[in-house]
Amino acid sequence: MDSIGYEEQVMAEAAQKLDPVQKKSNVVENMKMKSGFEGYETELGQAFSVVLKQLGNHAGYAHELNDPLVKAHLMAIQFAKVNGTIADYVAYDVETMAPINARMKNVIDKTGEKEVALVGLFDRTACHYALALDSGGKGNTRTWTSPFKTVLDACKRIGQFDGLTEEYIHENWTKPRLIGYAEAMGVKITISDLDENRQITCELVED
Repeated sequence: MDSIGYEEQVMAEAAQKLDPVQKKSNVVENMKMKSGFEGYETELGQAFSVVLKQLGNHAGYAHELNDPLVKAHLMAIQFAKVNGTIADYVAYDVETMAPINARMKNVIDKTGEKEVALVGLFDRTACHYALALDSGGKGNTRTWTSPFKTVLDACKRIGQFDGLTEEYIHENWTKPRLIGYAEAMGVKITISDLDENRQITCELVED
């Protein structure tokens, strides 16, 4: 008997030995409608509370869900800009992410699926999709809107982040950082300029 047939026989025999009450219990449980968050009700409630607080905050301007991430990025980028170390900051960031990017490269090398790089950069990375809320795309292309304008405009009205623009961030942070990640994964990408709607497009370059 092959291994598959043997496993099926063992499972069938085990099912026959189940107590009738246990069988009924399993059937009942499997028939129930489930949310997928069973056991995480507290965490889910806290998450909804944070979302509602964030979206209900109109102090100074209408806050968005990504505000904390945006402000953290702006603070770090402005500090590097003022001190003339933005290139060093990008290099340090790419170096810090090397272990993660090496794992993605290993998957790409084993499967030959280069789109895995875009999945790693955008689709499964909370640091991206929690920052760029409209990020999307498939195949060899991903698009998103530059997320910094709302906070930049509000902060500049009170004298913060003077001289910092979305264009500067895009050219000196977003582009070189993502390209550095891609190179660490062994692939090439192109990053568009900001278009008239502040949209950004990343494309995978096939050999």
